[in-house]
Amino acid sequence: MSTTNSPVLTIGHSNHALDSFIALLQRHHVTALADVRSAPYSRFNPQFNREPLAGNLKKHGIEYVYLGHALGGRSDDPTCYENGRVRYDLVAATELFQNGLDRVIRGSAHYRIALFCAEQEPLECHRTLLVAQALNERRVEVSHIHADGRLELHSEAMDRLLNLYRLGGLFRATQPREKLVAEAIELQAKRVAFVDKNLATTFEESNP
Repeated sequence: MSTTNSPVLTIGHSNHALDSFIALLQRHHVTALADVRSAPYSRFNPQFNREPLAGNLKKHGIEYVYLGHALGGRSDDPTCYENGRVRYDLVAATELFQNGLDRVIRGSAHYRIALFCAEQEPLECHRTLLVAQALNERRVEVSHIHADGRLELHSEAMDRLLNLYRLGGLFRATQPREKLVAEAIELQAKRVAFVDKNLATTFEESNP
């Protein structure tokens, strides 16, 4: 196999039929699916439950690996939460997360990997705001597979995010793009990041 690292892709299962989902992977020549869901099961779309999904992918020559323990959006570490909400910057700083990134990067030398989670829209998922952004900061090329099959570069997704929060105009032109992207991700994370109700309750009780 080639040792040249392939770009990393991302995809969300949404409510795809399994055949349609696999067709999307094949269209983009994916050879390994890295599941970054903290809980690799779906109540409403059981075709994407971990065990049957892995078996069906294997039939089509696609490897499956579960990385949700390291790269999931629902950290088991309470120090990665603030007021009950997970903070992506704190998760990204953990050794566990960084080791997960290392594994993806090493794997991309041998496979065309797609990071896999549930949400259809990349900007509403930690696979983009947390994992893809961290890979991008390591200079790994990342693109997002949309439900219609088109590919969107991670930089283009971040452009959309900047526009969503009106951080890309002339008023902000003098600020470094990296700083603006970090600000936009923080704002978006407040909308979509996982909230642990138990931790939120604990915080409220300790701060009456």
